[in-house]
Amino acid sequence: MTPPLRILSLEDDPKDAELIQELLEAEKIVCEVKRVESEAEFVAAIKEGNIDLILADYTLPSFDGISALKRALGCCPDVPFIFVSGTLGEEVAIEALKIGATDYVLKTRLSRLVPSVHRALREARGRAERKRAEDALRRSEAYLVEAQRLSRTGSFGWDVSSGELYWSEETFRIFECEPATKPTVELVIDRTHPGDRVRVRQLIDGASAERKDFDFEHRLQMRDKTVKYIRVVGRPSTVDESAPLQFVGAVTDITERKRADEALRESEERFRTMADTLPEAIWIPALNPETILYVSPSFERIWGRPLADLHRNPCFWAEAIHPEDRDRIAGIFGHWISGEGDGYQNVEYRITQPNGAIRWIHERGVLSLDEQGRPHRVSGIWEDITDRKRAQCDLQEALYEIKKLKDRLYEENIALKEEIDKTSMFEEIVGESPALQAVLARVAKVAPTDSTVLVTGETGTGKELIARAIHKRSRRAERAFVSVNCAVVPPSLIASELFGHEKGAFTGAMQRRLGRFELAEGGTIFLDEIGELPPETQIALLRVLQEREFERLGGAKAIRANVRVIAATNRDLRDAIDAGTFRRDLYYRLNVFPIEMPSLRERKEDIPLLVEYFIDRYATKMGKKILGINRATLERLKSYTWPGNIRELQNVIERSTIVCETENFTVDESWLLQKPDESDQASRPLFRMPVSEEKKTIEAALADAQGRISGPSGAAAKLGIPASTLDSKIRALGINKYRFKTV
Repeated sequence: MTPPLRILSLEDDPKDAELIQELLEAEKIVCEVKRVESEAEFVAAIKEGNIDLILADYTLPSFDGISALKRALGCCPDVPFIFVSGTLGEEVAIEALKIGATDYVLKTRLSRLVPSVHRALREARGRAERKRAEDALRRSEAYLVEAQRLSRTGSFGWDVSSGELYWSEETFRIFECEPATKPTVELVIDRTHPGDRVRVRQLIDGASAERKDFDFEHRLQMRDKTVKYIRVVGRPSTVDESAPLQFVGAVTDITERKRADEALRESEERFRTMADTLPEAIWIPALNPETILYVSPSFERIWGRPLADLHRNPCFWAEAIHPEDRDRIAGIFGHWISGEGDGYQNVEYRITQPNGAIRWIHERGVLSLDEQGRPHRVSGIWEDITDRKRAQCDLQEALYEIKKLKDRLYEENIALKEEIDKTSMFEEIVGESPALQAVLARVAKVAPTDSTVLVTGETGTGKELIARAIHKRSRRAERAFVSVNCAVVPPSLIASELFGHEKGAFTGAMQRRLGRFELAEGGTIFLDEIGELPPETQIALLRVLQEREFERLGGAKAIRANVRVIAATNRDLRDAIDAGTFRRDLYYRLNVFPIEMPSLRERKEDIPLLVEYFIDRYATKMGKKILGINRATLERLKSYTWPGNIRELQNVIERSTIVCETENFTVDESWLLQKPDESDQASRPLFRMPVSEEKKTIEAALADAQGRISGPSGAAAKLGIPASTLDSKIRALGINKYRFKTV
């Protein structure tokens, strides 16, 4: 079905537009008419497109037909434009036709409209077909020019009788001539290399005289003395001898191919030179028939035979293989050259030289196929590996002797290794007191297991050192040891710290974060100050201990936990259970293997060792030389009750080392003054008190320190606990520390 004719009508009278449409449809011209009457509407319509014909009145209230014609020619010049007007004079009509109108029809003679429309559409189709043909021709010519440029092949025509030559654009480029240059046979001869001119002249004369095809190569010499290689192919354009003789042909720039051929020849020559000097022997035999194409001189040194023997008998190499290896190698080689094998690489065998000497050969080869895919040539390398084989035998003997010595050394050192291991497993823990040795004995028993351990004791007794010693002695020693102080992390963040969180789990959670349990996967996690955990976090920890899994905050996926848990506290968790601040079921899960750390008061015999250890550490660090300890100082250190335990002792030693100016170590007596209530405080640590009494003790210390927590005169120092631990206890017990501050 033919689509309707799309007509744009520039007409201010709707009745005239309808009359025109009725007239066209009466002549069976199916059409769709879009009427516009203003300049803006007309411009918008032609820019929109989809128009087959424009019918325009000449006189409009605000627009004239000539302006509309110019607009249409600028936007859609291929669309026929017919004036249909009652006021169009002859002079104006002629001017419109000159400008580019297709035709004009007076409204008083509308009978001419249908023939005019048919003629205009026919001419438009003709123009469109010509334009398509011209475009196709231009594309074809462009393709030909581009193809010639890419292939570096130009074309030519030669009229022998007139001597005229026609060159394509690429031919001009090959001869390096300007397109305006007139090509002649003499120009060709002039550009030909002097060494080829006579031969080229003879070939041209012979081709023109005998009317035969020609195909030859020669050199061109450019103005800058550079040389090009070209191939010229031509044939007569007709075989009719009575017709004027003309040749058509092609000129191809083959300079790069010639240079590649020359480079290949040079490469082959270098390869032959290199192959002749290599210690390995290179051999290239053909298979059908079996002949030797090339063998490098190293063959004579390796096989002990002259090259002539191999050329006379190509199978000679196989006959020289040691009898014990011959059948194996023949099978591998035959399977390979049949095209069925996996390859011929790293093949080793022995050969027997004429003098009876045995040599080891390492061989590898490449199989070449012909056009039908059948094996037709082999390229291989023979390498003499006799010295390497002998070295391997010597190495095996040496390795066997080393193994025997190693086994003997291992057996002799087992006892020594065990002794060293026993003495070094607790190198960070100093002391020989029975109380400490009892703790270390329990550590040695529980360390190889995966049991949960609960370490209790006053602050500063070395609970984390014990946890690290357990980890170091366990099967998890090669994995991570992750330590978390539950009293330092705010209660609102402790769950995220331990178990991690997903992105958006809470305000500020901008991305996923792994918790400490995930970081300790396969290793050990140490939970210090376990008694400070909030109740909701205690529930999550209980799940880890019971089911060995947890979920990140904001996540719904259970994560398996392969982690050993070691917990520590300086509080009496049973009192916390009675006070309702610690879960009973969590306590029993943690208290699988309890270890109680003795206070420094309970192991005073270790004080001299600890003092010596700390003096050595800090003196070395500070570059001081301390040779002895004042006897009175040592007695004062031993008689002091040490409410802060080893941590307090360490701080005192470090402070004294800083101010020490002699080789004899002393401690300021004022640093060890015993306050009246300090012995009571030392004899009854804070963590052993009931919760109600603990609260009263903390409040009394805060009142005495005027609300100050840290510092030498702060409440933490008076109670002998870290300031962070005291701050955590104040929050847990709901104590308002600000009411003790003085203005």
